[in-house]
Amino acid sequence: MDISVAAIMSIVALVIVVVISCVNEDLNVGFLSIAFAIIVGGFWGDTAGTKVLGYFPTGLFMILVGVTFLFGMAQTNGTMEKLTAYSVRLCKGNTAIVPLIVFLLTTFIVTIGPGNIAGTALMAPVAMAIATRINMPALLMTLLVVGAANGAAFSPFAPTGIISNGIIAKMAPGLGIATEQLSGLAWKIHFNSEIAQGFVNIGGFFVLGGWAWIQKQRGQALNIDELAPRPEPFNKHQILTLLAVFILILLVILPGLPATKGLFSKAMMNILANVGTIAFILAGVLMLTGSGDSKAAIKVIPWGVIMMVCGVTVLIEVMDKAGGLNALVKLIGAISNPTTINGVLGFVTGLLSAYSSSSGVVMPMFLPMVPGLIQEVGGGNPIALISSINIGAHLVDTSPLSTLGALCIACAGEHEDKAKLFRNLLMWGLAMSVVGGIVCYIFFGILGF
Repeated sequence: MDISVAAIMSIVALVIVVVISCVNEDLNVGFLSIAFAIIVGGFWGDTAGTKVLGYFPTGLFMILVGVTFLFGMAQTNGTMEKLTAYSVRLCKGNTAIVPLIVFLLTTFIVTIGPGNIAGTALMAPVAMAIATRINMPALLMTLLVVGAANGAAFSPFAPTGIISNGIIAKMAPGLGIATEQLSGLAWKIHFNSEIAQGFVNIGGFFVLGGWAWIQKQRGQALNIDELAPRPEPFNKHQILTLLAVFILILLVILPGLPATKGLFSKAMMNILANVGTIAFILAGVLMLTGSGDSKAAIKVIPWGVIMMVCGVTVLIEVMDKAGGLNALVKLIGAISNPTTINGVLGFVTGLLSAYSSSSGVVMPMFLPMVPGLIQEVGGGNPIALISSINIGAHLVDTSPLSTLGALCIACAGEHEDKAKLFRNLLMWGLAMSVVGGIVCYIFFGILGF
């Protein structure tokens, strides 16, 4: 395979970025990626630095900021916390159904928009306190919370789903995907994630002692006010925030339904261009009505992750122009066929994500390879390949090396042996790279999900 110097240097730059992201969490590799992209483009790619900066995915950046800003206000004004507290009370003190309530509640919270990191940060303190009260091992509760959060992470309203869908939209023409199909595909990718994550993490919950724990709890009950004290009623600002979230979901779904074609004018469709534009408008309403604290919301926006995604995307764009992306595609394609490619992607992305950022580094690196991989191996379902990358990259996030696993350890009860919990979660997380490869191979290569 004949590879140009520019292609080789772009690959070297990406490898350096990935290695640094694995060994130094304090260094934001998004900014580093932009620096490397300018150097590679200028010295070997005959590309001016100003043109390289033009590769910055402004549209994706604005969508992520808009959505996370809106949910930042929902988080900082207490709306999400009260919604969680009221939902936990649905078990009415029946401890045996607490795992189901926690899993479904985490799924719902993440699906409507905050994302897997914010959703876990919201749920982990509540879930771990409940685990302590009902004598559930912290390991089992972690599988439920992280599994549900990552399963729902690819919702079209959530930051990780927005990242995935933004990259897919960019490469849609190369995959033969029409613009009007993107909304349906986004939900399909979300569904695939829910099924795979649910299968692995709920299965792990039962195998590692969850079923035996549930058997012991049958007939047991606690005072619901002791398990989850009743919060204050929603105030008018929080009710308006809930209404804003409901409107966001409605205005994202309705325009894509066949039954609503022609219902919205051209001007309205311009405004409802994507989830980001809607989020900015609704956030503006919350600010003007005094329902949201913009300063507090800005502080909780995950700026680091957003810049990682956008920065690595710039480097990948330079790499693509230089021929480096095509070289990596050929390398992966050489050890794969249309069936096994799903398992290979699930394993490789899981292995890298165990030490690196799933959505900030691994997804922007691998998702753009999909059109080339399909061509290289002579076939394959693009949605299956995309799902394999997304799921493989996130199954390992139960590891304490990830933000989600670390949040759960930090919130575990004082009675827990946290060193042992760290080891168990680390072993589980690393094993998920292998499990992810197998699950992606079976679900998407054999069963054709």
